[in-house]
Amino acid sequence: PGHDEGESNLALLMIFIDGFGLGPGDPEVNPMVKAEMPFIRSLLSGEPLTREAVGEGLFRPGLVLRPVDATLDTPGLPQSATGQTVLFSGVNAPRIAGRHINGFPTKALRGILAEENVFKAAHRAGKRAIFANTFTPEYFEAVNRGKWRHSVTTTAALYGDCRFLMLPELIRGEAVFQDITNEALRERGYDVPLIEPETAAANLLRVAARNDFTLFEYFQTDRCGHKQDWDLALVLLNRLDRFLGSIATELRPNGINLLLVSDHGNIEDLTTKTHTPNPVPVISMGEGAECFSAVRSLMDVYPAIMDYLGISLESKV
Repeated sequence: PGHDEGESNLALLMIFIDGFGLGPGDPEVNPMVKAEMPFIRSLLSGEPLTREAVGEGLFRPGLVLRPVDATLDTPGLPQSATGQTVLFSGVNAPRIAGRHINGFPTKALRGILAEENVFKAAHRAGKRAIFANTFTPEYFEAVNRGKWRHSVTTTAALYGDCRFLMLPELIRGEAVFQDITNEALRERGYDVPLIEPETAAANLLRVAARNDFTLFEYFQTDRCGHKQDWDLALVLLNRLDRFLGSIATELRPNGINLLLVSDHGNIEDLTTKTHTPNPVPVISMGEGAECFSAVRSLMDVYPAIMDYLGISLESKV
């Protein structure tokens, strides 16, 4: 069921996991078969998150788990820049570009995000929207020097007039760093606490409870897949499972829906360094989860988010 524009009071927490596909149930290929991941397995009657276990999808009260096509009818392997642009704008970026584009958004993709993206649409409709990842001053300095480029998510947040969360917010428990535990920040010499996934989950829920739409991006899965690092994959997947499980247990008292999405496969097949053509999971949990029951392609995610938030796709000013 849809909502009338402006009438939705349901907060949406979107966790975007880069390179997180539905692979085969082969333990020699897919680390999700070997990883413990008790929370994810609890959704699948004890089975690991694989194509076989998900099948055509799971539909229960307060839970939707669907396999979603990431190829977008475009030849070649799905890639980050175009896949993420689709997720956050609802525009078929690979079709416009004529190919899948990896890495960072091109001028054309930035133009799509400048015209429309989830943050911009939410703010235009009077909603509170926030990018919950922590940024550092050094990151923006590196971008200004041309050493680094903004990702699709950061570009969307910029065009959507989001306030970026920095280290003071992280220390106050009002933001989450991209690796969940702050390990990477500490390795770079930052004086921040090392935290457990459960603490990071509580911090993210605190942010989500104050906003209508909250995005958190996790990309260690994609990096690990490119490295084909089995030991690291098991660590990251179990850490991610603890993080997601802690969030899921607190959704109802906080009035939040959890939406988990990815842009393409990678970590689910460590026999290759590249992305995969595998479908990706869309998991929606909480009140209003049925808004995502018809999602079959990455193209369907953005309209479903707008529907959930009660925002008309035609409402531009």
